[in-house]
Amino acid sequence: MLDVEYLIHLFCCSVSTFGAVLDMVTDRISTACLLVILSQVYRPGMVFLSLLALDIASHWLQMYSTFLLGKVSHKDVKDSTNWLFKAYYGNRMFMAYCCVACEVLYITLFLLAKNDAEKLMDVLKASITEGSPISVLVGLSLFGWAIKQLVNVIQMKTAADICVLHDINKKVRP
Repeated sequence: MLDVEYLIHLFCCSVSTFGAVLDMVTDRISTACLLVILSQVYRPGMVFLSLLALDIASHWLQMYSTFLLGKVSHKDVKDSTNWLFKAYYGNRMFMAYCCVACEVLYITLFLLAKNDAEKLMDVLKASITEGSPISVLVGLSLFGWAIKQLVNVIQMKTAADICVLHDINKKVRP
């Protein structure tokens, strides 16, 4: 019989492949919910749906390429040549800041919306220039959000390259 402590460790600490996948899936679901809601509140809504596609694609490819390489964790990027990618996954505090900043920005945008046809750029400009604590929050969140989106692009490209190389090597050596 499985021990409850073991299950908590397995699911919460991502010490297993299943735990790592479960962690990533729950993160993607929470982000997806926020982005879908924001796509209905702001114009153009396609911005948020594009961010959702980038988030899911980059993380799925990263997880898949990790398994192809036989690595234990999708956060193991020591062999990457990209300094930002290594800094993001190599420094837990930096990664946590970027992830939290991203979610805080999405939640703040939701709270700032006054109707269901807001223009995203108008709300961002108004919130940054008003000089309130919200301005500081949005500014700090925007920086972390931008870094996270850049890392998502790098992650998607790097992981796609690994998948392509794996397929090429498989055809060369059947």
